Amino acid sequence: MQVRRHSYKRDAILRALMESKLHPTAEQIYTQLKPEIAGLSLATVYRNLSILKQDGVINSVGVVNGEERFDADTSRHAHLICSACGSVTDVETEIRLEDSVGEAEKTGIEITGYSITFYGKCKACCGGSI
Repeated sequence: MQVRRHSYKRDAILRALMESKLHPTAEQIYTQLKPEIAGLSLATVYRNLSILKQDGVINSVGVVNGEERFDADTSRHAHLICSACGSVTDVETEIRLEDSVGEAEKTGIEITGYSITFYGKCKACCGGSI
């Protein structure tokens, strides 16, 4: 494993992600941090998100409305992507795929990861009636 040099900007980007439950985009992180970090560029945010993702420190939730969304919570959990407002939220669920992964690997394949993503409307877009 490559040991990366300490970076104030990378630490700030990670902290911003850890403090957010919104699964922000690179542009949202940039907009949040730009006032407090002189010389921060959008390219720097993208580059550091890529490094954090490559190092397994963060996850990509996927592309929503043309923009990649990120999550600092790397534990196994599901997401809901709202088809109405585009929000990404964590979903509490008892779904466990470990048994299915084990069964699938018996066929001779190797599974290195998986994600569960639900698509639908969030609580706010359903009028809070969920």
